[in-house]
Amino acid sequence: MVAHPFIPEKLVGQQAELNQVRSVLAADGDLLIVGVPGSGRRRVVRSAAEALGARVVEIDCLRATHSQKFLTLLAEGIVSTFATPPELALIEQWITHQPLILETSANGQSRLTWHSASTLEWQLFQVLLDLPQAIAEALNCQVVIVFQSFPHIRTWDRSETWERYLRQEIQQQSRVSYALIATVAESWIQKSDMHVVFLGPVKRDDLQPWLVEVSTTQGFALDAAALDLFWEYVQGNMGDAIALLRRIWLDTQVALALVPPAPRPSSLPQPTLTIQAHQVQRSTLNLVTDLSLTFESLLLLLPASQVRVLESLALDPTDSPHSREYIQKHHLSRGGSLQGALASLQQKGLMYGQEYGYRIAMPLLAVWLKQRLA
Repeated sequence: MVAHPFIPEKLVGQQAELNQVRSVLAADGDLLIVGVPGSGRRRVVRSAAEALGARVVEIDCLRATHSQKFLTLLAEGIVSTFATPPELALIEQWITHQPLILETSANGQSRLTWHSASTLEWQLFQVLLDLPQAIAEALNCQVVIVFQSFPHIRTWDRSETWERYLRQEIQQQSRVSYALIATVAESWIQKSDMHVVFLGPVKRDDLQPWLVEVSTTQGFALDAAALDLFWEYVQGNMGDAIALLRRIWLDTQVALALVPPAPRPSSLPQPTLTIQAHQVQRSTLNLVTDLSLTFESLLLLLPASQVRVLESLALDPTDSPHSREYIQKHHLSRGGSLQGALASLQQKGLMYGQEYGYRIAMPLLAVWLKQRLA
């Protein structure tokens, strides 16, 4: 059994998007992958790159709290991707006349480092972006650089100087494809050659076969009412679906430990345990209780106007939060304040836009909010 048997081995319900990403990367194109957390953005890129035999360098921009940290993450991503002795020798040769040093620690781990003079930051940035291109040319391979949560770099790149230079390099480099991961498509994309791929909620017809297959493999099955309730709770969010299915399985194991089934002769097949709707409800409540501290912390980081919008949508879902009736019913701010709250929640990946009916993008958060407010 794998460490986490509920994580699907293949993409669920995103074959069209996978084909789109693979086609763009095969043509040495660049991508903006748009979707909320849990929609499988990184997995789509990884799967497409793997199918093409491309090497993937990943940088999590959420971890980059300042420019030096961003450079460190970029250097770490390159070395972790090209870590064989011949590849490290190639890197060492290329940086001979560059302000970079390839070090090897006592435990044999290699890392790219440099002297911490802030005046070198801009030069280091240019060199580190050139390095994957040089490696790709020397190895005759394709490299895909993935910037997760790409817009986050603006928290320290206030003037967007680094971002503008990166966009310029994206347009020029021929052996390196870039995949920027964000929650919404921004206006500057329209002026670039970058392809945009949207990842929305997984459809029920695509999710259910995976759900049935995995649960059957683990020795249980959801009856029709349980399947309906499961879908109502996860609303096509693959991350929440994985978490909830795993929780149902864990709760089932606890129940079986307390009340084991009657023994059967080993020659007879073991019966499949049927999960009913009330068990799905119980597991969901257990899961959101475990997540309550995370959800509470999330709300503390949001302005009151955004929290109010989330609470209103949890209690009373609507595809028209701008309507006068809805604003009056839930005492929401009018005009630009409400529009700003909706846009910010979409930017944070907490809410879908008009195309998906202004739903809360984290269904388990919506369940928790509704329970909390009730």
